[in-house]
Amino acid sequence: MYNTTELCSVMSGHSSPAAILYKCTTRTAFISQLVKKRQPWFLLPGNFQRLLSRVLKLVLSSESLYQLFNIPAFTTAMTSSTNVSCFHEARRVAIFGGTHGNEMSGVTLVNLWIQNGKEIHRKGVETKPFITNPRAVEKCTRYVDTDLNRAFTTENLSAPSGDDLPYEVQRAQQINEIFGPKGSPEAYDVIFDLHNTTSNMGCTLILESSKDHFNLQMMHYIKKAIAPDSCPVLLTEHPLLKYSTSRSVAKHPIGLEVGPQPQGVLRSNIFESMRVVLKHALDFIELFNEGLEFPPCTVDVFRVSEKMDYPRDTNGNIIAMVHPNLQDCDWEPLNPGDPMFQTFDGTTLRYEGAGTVYPTFINEAAYYEKQQAFVTTRRETLAAGAIKKT
Repeated sequence: MYNTTELCSVMSGHSSPAAILYKCTTRTAFISQLVKKRQPWFLLPGNFQRLLSRVLKLVLSSESLYQLFNIPAFTTAMTSSTNVSCFHEARRVAIFGGTHGNEMSGVTLVNLWIQNGKEIHRKGVETKPFITNPRAVEKCTRYVDTDLNRAFTTENLSAPSGDDLPYEVQRAQQINEIFGPKGSPEAYDVIFDLHNTTSNMGCTLILESSKDHFNLQMMHYIKKAIAPDSCPVLLTEHPLLKYSTSRSVAKHPIGLEVGPQPQGVLRSNIFESMRVVLKHALDFIELFNEGLEFPPCTVDVFRVSEKMDYPRDTNGNIIAMVHPNLQDCDWEPLNPGDPMFQTFDGTTLRYEGAGTVYPTFINEAAYYEKQQAFVTTRRETLAAGAIKKT
């Protein structure tokens, strides 16, 4: 067991919170200083959060002391041993950039981390940054032959390999071989797939299964960590809409969609937002692997409901634009009767649905070819059970 001074020596670069520990030589003094300081948990530096969580595990046994610092409710001591889902350690983690070659935040971050992975290093975790579609990145285009992020179907992955296949199908097979096989015990534990959108979606986490309690717990952690900034969760689980994404190779696939950012452009605020979310996600994995238990929680999500196309004439030509009242209003309510489209002659077309929906991917540039003006979603709250490592 470390003593206080030994623990603090790790934190010499963070003098303000670490000074609390340096002043403490006994358990009683340590607790007393913390109580007086009442440092908000998520104002502490990330590596100090990890240190303090270990210290609390070693020296505290009262739940009230955790509450003093607004620490997210996770601890091996506080979670009941019943109704806890057990997961293997998330030892193998991949970070995909360039699934779409003109979405520059992920491309740039992954290339930086390939050169120097110190920022994404976490104890006991093998983190692999990976450019998924190098030809598209080289050309700064979304894809070469077909959308890689829709190519991971059973049919494509099981097709006989050969140069006659579309480039992205060949690439999907290679990625499945490296990080999968998809659906197998040998697949990577977690894949983060980094994307940009031209829509005003902010930092959006994409969840593929409402039953993935590991990912739900991670997203709950991230949302708390970046508060008061928002981080919506888009649930793509749908009985008819299937996406077959590159990240679906992993046991726990997570998409990160950050915008607005034009295609082929790098914006510093979007770049940094993506970077911060990845930092907290990797922190979560490290804490989980170290044995911290995460008790039950709830996560508000936006479940994909319906794809909405632009109004078209009999020849299939678009005859209206997203209405100014809807443009840039991702995640905001769209009620029956609200303006939805505006024709080229100025006529307003209104939403005629049965109830309130929450549009997203509004006027996404890449989705014109998919005949999609936006996606409607409905809000719901998912319950995540307690989790711990096996």
